[in-house]
Amino acid sequence: MYLERLNPQQRMAVEHGTLTDGSHVAGPLLVIAGAGSGKTNTLAHRVAHLILKGADPRRILLMTFSRRAAAEMGRRVERICGEVLGKNSGIMADALAWSGTFHGIGARLLRDYAEQIGLDPAFSIHDREDSADLMNLVRHELGFSKTESRFPTKGTCLAIYSRAVNSETELPLVLRDAFPWCATWEKQLRELFACYVEAKQTQNVLDYDDLLLYWAQIVAEPLIAEDIGSRFDHVLVDEYQDTNRLQSSILLALKPTGQGLTVVGDDAQSIYSFRAATVRNILDFPASFSPAANIVTLDRNYRSTQPILAAANAVIDLASERFTKNLWTERESPERPRLVTVRDENDQARYVADKVLDNREEGVKLKSQAVLFRASHHSGPLEVELTRRNIPFVKFGGLKFLDSAHVKDMLAALRFAQNPRDRVAGFRLMQILPGIGPSTAQKVLDQMADDASPMAALAVMPAPPRSGEDWTSFVSTMQELKTGKAGWPAEIELVRQWYEPHLERLHEDASARLADLVQLEQIAGGYASRERFLTELTLDPPDATSDQAGVPLLDEDYLILSTIHSAKGQEWTKVFMLNVIDGCIPSDLAVGTTAEIEEERRLLYVAMTRAKDSLDLVVPQRFFTYGQNSQGDRHVYASRSRFIPATLLQFFEVCGWPQVKTDTAAAQQARQVRIDVGARMRGMWR
Repeated sequence: MYLERLNPQQRMAVEHGTLTDGSHVAGPLLVIAGAGSGKTNTLAHRVAHLILKGADPRRILLMTFSRRAAAEMGRRVERICGEVLGKNSGIMADALAWSGTFHGIGARLLRDYAEQIGLDPAFSIHDREDSADLMNLVRHELGFSKTESRFPTKGTCLAIYSRAVNSETELPLVLRDAFPWCATWEKQLRELFACYVEAKQTQNVLDYDDLLLYWAQIVAEPLIAEDIGSRFDHVLVDEYQDTNRLQSSILLALKPTGQGLTVVGDDAQSIYSFRAATVRNILDFPASFSPAANIVTLDRNYRSTQPILAAANAVIDLASERFTKNLWTERESPERPRLVTVRDENDQARYVADKVLDNREEGVKLKSQAVLFRASHHSGPLEVELTRRNIPFVKFGGLKFLDSAHVKDMLAALRFAQNPRDRVAGFRLMQILPGIGPSTAQKVLDQMADDASPMAALAVMPAPPRSGEDWTSFVSTMQELKTGKAGWPAEIELVRQWYEPHLERLHEDASARLADLVQLEQIAGGYASRERFLTELTLDPPDATSDQAGVPLLDEDYLILSTIHSAKGQEWTKVFMLNVIDGCIPSDLAVGTTAEIEEERRLLYVAMTRAKDSLDLVVPQRFFTYGQNSQGDRHVYASRSRFIPATLLQFFEVCGWPQVKTDTAAAQQARQVRIDVGARMRGMWR
């Protein structure tokens, strides 16, 4: 029997609303599914159970957050139905036609109702890149690309528009809370967005956000909402904690009484506010349908060991607001999660590399191990260490450190100074300068190539038109690097100081990228010379993607590096988390409000609950950062994350690395030495 495999809580969720005669009268159901509790399996069983009890699969609406998840759900439903229906299970599963993402379902419904809302059914849909290009076209037509002070780029404009739409928030509040550096452009942005909407309508296109916005607009009309809602006896939503206000509005309009509505999620894993998702949707669900709402909590974990769950439970238990649940498992283990203190980020990289190799020797594949981090640039030193040791890896969540455009720009400057005949480096470098395009860069490089001393030729070359002072600064920086007077690694700081104004001009997220460049300086300090640094990093184009110590093929073994956001929903046998310190988790950019701090706490919880057998949280005592006193060391002494206060240390094995082996006799002698340091200090001034 297909229900016998379920635990009592899973079965309660699956059978919710079933009457003794087998029929269904299902009121609103909220399934709080803890990490590793079999959420997907439970939801698939509920869909299959509805079908097996007589529900019409054509009248079931199942919404997931990816097409792949919807396809997997369909396969599971077919397998479960197969136990009862045999060969006819495929027919019933295939009839589950209304299964997909919010955006995919929205597109289908909009075509059905297009004529009623004045929309041509043949509308086309723009992806993010198309939308950004259209935004840029409108931006240019309005003259905003030629403003005296820098107007937000097309990508930033689209991000502002998207957040305002998806969060159902007024533009001034969006600018204040998420894009404060753009607040002075409110009037112009409002004009831009109005013209952008008109341009879409003129061209009969919808963007990604319109699929939800138009859907929300049509169900705001009660008669249409009732018509659409009546198409579906059951509406089931996966990952409800990741929905935004627009999606919640749609659901409430389709099923205002909650009849036939099932939502599944985990408030403790709500970590996508930057996409306008709000944890309030899942927290407020019971109140939205009070007193009819039923809540079933899945708290049995099938992934992690009990000590890992105990530590994760303790971390999330300090949250200010949540559905009460404590994950438990029958997987006992004597091994507690480790809280490992290391000296700095370089030691952190060495520790992780050592442990990863040790685990591999013990039979744990690299693919079964993962290193997680809060921000993409946090893995920089580790990537260099893995490359140096020839440990293959794949990184998820942003570009790999050595592949990002701004890091490659910096390295191009160093390579060009090292070898002025390197046309690839020179071509990339010169086009950073305002007023210099491909043809001008080509002419400059041709003239340099014809001279016996290319750098000397560059020094006497007239500045290209429109390049002005930027050309002078570029040439003088190259000359200084060529002389080598600054010495290594000061040369890389010299390049960064030259590049920084261009970084701010070229990239909206300059502050985040600047952290990468300062990190690159720190890595450079570990090499004896510029030549050694460039050679060992092996970043010469065109093999600019060679930073994985040899790009792994799909069937090869490789270590997983991932941001926490990209790791959600995944699991590994052994997990390492980098930089478990204040300023990284929580991020120093996300501590402005209580809500932001609480989301950072949930991020740590998500990271911890990815681990099956082993979890290492690494705490570097010194952390390299940007923005400290320019005259002093840019290392700051880091504090352990506030999310692991002293009261929680009982849940961890607290240790340091490397472990120093002390000579017992020498140690005893050293402890017997007594020095009156106070007297010496007083004597300095007498």
